[in-house]
Amino acid sequence: MSATVKASTRLPGSLKERYREAMLKYVMGGGEQSLGLAYELGREAMHKGVGLLEFTAIHQLVVRELSTARVTPQRVSILCAAADFLAESLSPYEMAQRGFRDAIIAARQLNETLEKEIKRIAYSVHDEASQLLAAVHIALDEALRDQPQHQKGKLKFIKQLLDEIEGQLRRYSHELRPTVLDDLGLLPAIRFLASNFSRKTEISILVQGDHPGRLPEAMEIGLYRVVQEALANATKHARASRILIDVRAKSGTLKVSITDNGIGFDSKAHRGVPEGRGLGLISMKERLTAIGGTLSISSAHMSGTKLSISLPIPGEVTFVDSSASGG
Repeated sequence: MSATVKASTRLPGSLKERYREAMLKYVMGGGEQSLGLAYELGREAMHKGVGLLEFTAIHQLVVRELSTARVTPQRVSILCAAADFLAESLSPYEMAQRGFRDAIIAARQLNETLEKEIKRIAYSVHDEASQLLAAVHIALDEALRDQPQHQKGKLKFIKQLLDEIEGQLRRYSHELRPTVLDDLGLLPAIRFLASNFSRKTEISILVQGDHPGRLPEAMEIGLYRVVQEALANATKHARASRILIDVRAKSGTLKVSITDNGIGFDSKAHRGVPEGRGLGLISMKERLTAIGGTLSISSAHMSGTKLSISLPIPGEVTFVDSSASGG
């Protein structure tokens, strides 16, 4: 009883009274017009941020009042009518949940479509561009044999430029879609990613944890992109010198944390988040929501930042303890 009363005190008082009056009219035979008020009250409550538990708590209080009052001699009839009234009141919540579920499905499908296109482009860059460059190298080698000695230096310089282009294309291909993710799975891909980031930024990045069996492709690429975005944020905004990535499985849930020793920010105040980092955090949350995961952020000024990812893993996935590695 006390928990119910406590929950109801957070609701607007006027909403409770109007809910009581509307329900009373309905159980007294108000018909469809009175029932229509239930929908409007439910929509108003949802827009004011009233949660389902809070709304149900106030309904229980009102029902308790009405069922003891002498509005009708048939108490069972009152309870049945009250249940119908509550069901109609909760229909805006149901529609909002359905819309949220549809939005998640659409986001997941969009991410999958984008990843397929990224994969196609990455493989095209890696395979087709490499084949073209190989053909150019062969042509240059033939040209070198036919050129006088004083011309060979220029052609060798062109050959060196082509080697640099080939190396850059290979790096771009791996950044777009690392083949190690498709071939070996999540943890090796994260280690490969961390090694590249560490080499480019001179930030020490340690990766440790459990090596999972293969997860569904959408989960692997979703988590990989979130870690990729987290490292990019830490590089651009955190001014960190060390980053720790930890991957663990516990009770059917995959836990991934990314912790840096950077300048941090006020995670409870949106104004404290740099504009670029704020957009990055939104992107990460959207990606995780699409695959059923959640993201929590712990940070304080000059105390670093910790991103904690939680994702339920389907079925029986075996995790093997793997030694730590770093950049």
